[in-house]
Amino acid sequence: MHNFQENKKVVLDYYAALDAAPAGSVATVLHNFMAPDYSWFGMYPFNELDSAEDVAEEFWEPLLKSIRPIQRRPDVFMAGLNDIEPHGGEWVCCMGHLLGLFDHDWLGIPASGKMIFFRFVEFHEVSGGQISQTAHFFDIPALMRQSGINPFPPETGQWFITPGPRTHDGLLYAAQNPASSRKTMDLINRMIDDLTGSGMESPQDELARTWHEDMIWFGPAGIGATYTRERYQQQHQGPFRKGLGDIVFNGHICRFSEGRFGGFFGWPNLTMKTTGGFMGFPASDRTVDMRVVDIYRRDGQFLAENWIFIDLLYLFAQQDINILGRMQNILRT
Repeated sequence: MHNFQENKKVVLDYYAALDAAPAGSVATVLHNFMAPDYSWFGMYPFNELDSAEDVAEEFWEPLLKSIRPIQRRPDVFMAGLNDIEPHGGEWVCCMGHLLGLFDHDWLGIPASGKMIFFRFVEFHEVSGGQISQTAHFFDIPALMRQSGINPFPPETGQWFITPGPRTHDGLLYAAQNPASSRKTMDLINRMIDDLTGSGMESPQDELARTWHEDMIWFGPAGIGATYTRERYQQQHQGPFRKGLGDIVFNGHICRFSEGRFGGFFGWPNLTMKTTGGFMGFPASDRTVDMRVVDIYRRDGQFLAENWIFIDLLYLFAQQDINILGRMQNILRT
């Protein structure tokens, strides 16, 4: 019998300790919660780190020096059993924002001296009361936008600070009905089968099988959000398929659900070529990988809301397009 409540407590205790940690003490916090062979999967330019010390030194300490004091403002918190074999495992996911004062530059992004919302999602595998691995996605371009810099051409969707669920019920601190969780997982799996079976572009009649007519797709900064199935096709799916070709679905590392919420991440999810150009950048015949997270809310028989994280800096770095470097060029002009 899986006790996801114990796993949730491990992650909540970790967050409480991390968010209260004084400068220079993050490594100690991580040692208290992470397994000895802990591994961390982060977005570019951090990528894969294989020790708690490296995660503390390379990611958390510089971030917490730049953005203080931190308030963690979660919108979705859930736990469940990984539906992907052979990976398996019990996982906890948290999605939301870190709020703080952006007082010191980070990754060359100029500090605004103002309040910022740093969008994040984390998947933690918990085993034996310890966190054994973490996939940590964060929207770096959204942080750039809040500092007044946009390194991308105008979005096909709309960018803004991404809200949580319309129903305000994504924080699943209590245990959920397993039947509801299974219903959500089956719906997500059916949607994935439809999407991958149609070459990552679903016609309206196929979308109608699993998505609400008034669905909301909350994409990352650089792509933006879309509202309704029709505009989702026009403002994301259409440009995606026009700009990207030879798309291969690689599967996911973790996919689970709890109650009416669920999600997944891959490493990478997709392999493709930017044969038509993508997001305003030139076409290329290079093969590139795309790392993606999707979080969903089910409403009855359909998916109603979808929050997406895409490692855009990594996608373009594979094409020798340095988004952080472009930002510096913008700052110099």
